[in-house]
Amino acid sequence: MDVPRPKPVPAPEPRSAKGGAPDPVPGAVPDPAPPHAPGPSPASAMRIASARDGSGAPIHRGWAQVGSHHRWMEPFVLALLANGSAHGYAIVGELAGLGITNSAVDVGQVYRTLRDLEQGGQVRSAWSTGTGPARRDYELTPAGWEALDEWAAVMKERGRLVAEFDALYLQWVALPRPSVD
Repeated sequence: MDVPRPKPVPAPEPRSAKGGAPDPVPGAVPDPAPPHAPGPSPASAMRIASARDGSGAPIHRGWAQVGSHHRWMEPFVLALLANGSAHGYAIVGELAGLGITNSAVDVGQVYRTLRDLEQGGQVRSAWSTGTGPARRDYELTPAGWEALDEWAAVMKERGRLVAEFDALYLQWVALPRPSVD
């Protein structure tokens, strides 16, 4: 028996006439420095958000991949450093507390992320000594704060997309499923 299905919820963002990515957000200013273009500073060479609004705040549309697949940890590390400087194992502990993986946090990946952020000018580090062995403390630079703002725009958009998916899923899952014969 065929069960009538409700009409799908319209997409919140208009699609381009070519059926590709959504049209730019009204009032958005396209980002002038794509990730591969040389720029005047490390921050401009590492754009994360897809555009900026009229006031210059980063905005992002779609689920487009941001850099390489291993960068997923980057926004969490930046957000943790926004609370103040920290050493690597403290960051590992905070990431574990957030539950961002379904197993132990990969310590090597955390340090690779920190190294990449430092090479990109988004964090700086210094050796500190005190009680116990010397350790490297990391802190955000101005470029790191800018990157964190851009990641916030990306994560906000991804949260919106997850909510859209969830709404569509819940709209359809409450209905009887068609039988497969």
